[in-house]
Amino acid sequence: MSSYAIISLGGKQYRVQEGERLLVDRLRADEGATVEPRVLLVGGNGAPDLAPSTTVTARVVGHELGKKIRIGKYRRRTGYKKHTGHRSKLTRIEIESIGAAKRAAKSDAKPKAEPVEKAVPQKAEAQEAAGLPEGYASMTIAQLSEAAGGWSHEQVEAALEHERAGKARKGAIAALESALEEK
Repeated sequence: MSSYAIISLGGKQYRVQEGERLLVDRLRADEGATVEPRVLLVGGNGAPDLAPSTTVTARVVGHELGKKIRIGKYRRRTGYKKHTGHRSKLTRIEIESIGAAKRAAKSDAKPKAEPVEKAVPQKAEAQEAAGLPEGYASMTIAQLSEAAGGWSHEQVEAALEHERAGKARKGAIAALESALEEK
């Protein structure tokens, strides 16, 4: 399944994919310039994202005139005939990339990940010193409610105190209080 995006250009919406060329209303950009239209939706890789932080990059291939449109006016029995017409001014663009912001964010995240990994053992040592069970910081609420039955009374109290002081996740607090009542 290939990824696609819905973009907005000139008050109109277009469904685009990478490498696709399309005609849009005339843009003020020069030929060869890149344009980043507003992204309304990104989809194709699972569920669509309605609030994307992704950017779509398009390159202006050229400016063209559209197909000639003829307009005729006629009134019967008076001899009135009038013909006009026009050709729309259009711009042909090519979609170069979808999701460049996500790729850039991933490449930026790698250097930032190393200092975080160095800080994780310090947090784990602080949690163990506080009496929290091992691996508590990475537990989801479902994992926490399952594991709380096997913890000691002191560990459950320390985890409950940690939740009330920090994140205050309602599900975690409820699970820890029920585990505390069982003990």
